[in-house]
Amino acid sequence: MEITAKSIVEKLKKKGHQAYFAGGSVRDILLGIKPKDIDIATSALPHEIETIFDKTVPIGKKFGVILVIENDHQYEIATFRSDSGYSDGRRPDAIKFSYAHMDAMRRDFTINGLFYDPVKDQVIDFVRGERDLKAKLVRFIGNPEDRILEDHLRLIRAVRFRNQFDFQYHPDTYQAIKKHTKLIKEKVSMERIRDELNKMILDQTNPSMSFEDMSHLGLLELIIPELEKMRGCPQPYQYHQEGDVWEHTMRALDALPPNSSLTSRWATLFHDIGKPETFQLKERIRFDSHAQLSARLAKRILKRLSFSKKFIDNVCWCVEHHMMMVPLVEMNKGRQLHWFLNPEFPNLLQLMEADAKGTVPSDLSLYQKIKRLYLNAVRKNKSIPDPLLDGHEIMKILNIEPSQKITEIKAKLVELQIERKIKTKKQAIIWLKSNF
Repeated sequence: MEITAKSIVEKLKKKGHQAYFAGGSVRDILLGIKPKDIDIATSALPHEIETIFDKTVPIGKKFGVILVIENDHQYEIATFRSDSGYSDGRRPDAIKFSYAHMDAMRRDFTINGLFYDPVKDQVIDFVRGERDLKAKLVRFIGNPEDRILEDHLRLIRAVRFRNQFDFQYHPDTYQAIKKHTKLIKEKVSMERIRDELNKMILDQTNPSMSFEDMSHLGLLELIIPELEKMRGCPQPYQYHQEGDVWEHTMRALDALPPNSSLTSRWATLFHDIGKPETFQLKERIRFDSHAQLSARLAKRILKRLSFSKKFIDNVCWCVEHHMMMVPLVEMNKGRQLHWFLNPEFPNLLQLMEADAKGTVPSDLSLYQKIKRLYLNAVRKNKSIPDPLLDGHEIMKILNIEPSQKITEIKAKLVELQIERKIKTKKQAIIWLKSNF
């Protein structure tokens, strides 16, 4: 990827233009991290970029951005520009094509405002970004309040970069975030907030720190206030010596393996979010039916954050069933297999492991037993059989209206198919009539 990006820069230079790697890719290269994408900034105007390269897409031509496709890779090439006015809190009201130093000054953080010339192997730094990289500081370029007012999402982006790289905030940046926290509720779409939260939660080292930071800065209360209720919610000491529900959840989030899915990460964050509302003190502290309430709260939050229905359903299924370890062990093999062959079971398994690891004292014996049962079952059975009767047929045979009962009947039928107690549609109809 870097070799192709370098050749793009060379082509632009040969045509008499300035051209550099820009933004996050330069930051990552200097930190010794392989960049996922390489963006290029240039003095070439959009129509000039289109004439130099064969495959281009005008994805943001009015903002000076052209997508160039070379060697099956996509590269965003942007003309140097300066911006004026951000009335929508995200996009400039007007742009003016300008020079490299002015382009650097319009960017968000100094560590993202660096340019790199791959031909000369030279860093071009108009914002003292190299200094802040060495000092491990997240600092807004120029006046921090101006940068926040231009795009309110930068409040969360500051938190993400600070924790992604284990940096610190420059004092002026920190104070500006504290002062303008409430702007996160203004002119910022939930889709953009969702995308930033996804990047935070996929952090492979310490995703909990981003949520801790957002909490201390007052951002979390504005975005996901339901999570804040976990703070100070006590748990039975004999089972949870790590602390309150918040502490347990943060420990569980950090316990997820690096390859864990986005589904299991959000499910882990929300698995106990219903505990504060179900707290009772009886023979001990209890949270009866908290898993079901947690699933309902998770659905509400994820809908608010504009996740897809399928993703929401998958997360909520894991949350609702995270207390299933004991029942799973006690089930017969056919019923176990019905659960194990659910496509979301691997995500539920990751949540169960994280839940156990986030608890003090930690006991993984039950999780490990379920994992062994699961692996053995999957080796022998590759898929769940197609149901012999669909929902419409069941309703017609029993003369009943659509309801949750139909789903339960279908699940039981599939379980009997897995156990090979029912093999034909005729047998399924006989079983249905005799039992319902």
